[in-house]
Amino acid sequence: MKNFKLVAVFFCTFLLFNCSNSDDSGDPIVPQRTYDDVRQDFSEIEFNTGNNDIALLNHFNFMWNFRVIMPDVDFTNNNRPLIVTLHGGVLISNPNAHKNTDCYAEPGFALLDPIIISPNADQLAWFHSYNVEQVLSLVDLAIEFLPVDPDKVVINGYSDGGNGSWYLGESRPNVFSAAIPMASTYASYNQNGTPRVMPIPMYVVHGENDELFPLEDIENWIMETNGAGSDITLDVAPGLTHNEPCEYVSYLENASDWLLNHVWN
Repeated sequence: MKNFKLVAVFFCTFLLFNCSNSDDSGDPIVPQRTYDDVRQDFSEIEFNTGNNDIALLNHFNFMWNFRVIMPDVDFTNNNRPLIVTLHGGVLISNPNAHKNTDCYAEPGFALLDPIIISPNADQLAWFHSYNVEQVLSLVDLAIEFLPVDPDKVVINGYSDGGNGSWYLGESRPNVFSAAIPMASTYASYNQNGTPRVMPIPMYVVHGENDELFPLEDIENWIMETNGAGSDITLDVAPGLTHNEPCEYVSYLENASDWLLNHVWN
């Protein structure tokens, strides 16, 4: 699946040079953009099998850069699961960070033949309101315009992305049917100090020798929240450390089985 495609949706061609409308200072006037404009632009994108790299102007007049991986299947009466996978290293300036997820997400979830969306965090945490809006909007757009089963939408992520998948799984249970955090850290407590219940099932993958987020920390948190009523499975990867995401494919294959037999059965 190596069909690369770059789609860029721009407004007012060569804005800084060719726009005729300007304010009294002579600066170009940026037209007000709406979410309906974003919907229209997304609806006009031609998605091919494999990797589709998209730059979409959002309703804040900023670019959302993201990759959509389309499976090689017949979509006739065959809506697919949607996996949203969040990259790590969000504070590092890397315009291609969202493309690095396919070394584990594409082969790891291959059993499901899903549609996979991987957005770029643009140097902001995944729980930042800008990225929450980005993720939820891309899910909304995919459900409306792509052959997606809205009952099989999953949030997944690695490192910072794993932390984001915990947060979005907890805070948006109406959107996601399950969460699959990898190499992550999380702890969410009520004001009285008791652990909060995670409202959707989660499959947590963690390296035995993770030097950034020690295994013991996530084990303790999962024990506490499961004790409060959460449904969380921990899959420990023997010998693996934090900075080798591409080595976690077999654990996402386990998570795919879990989705089929535990969450969606």
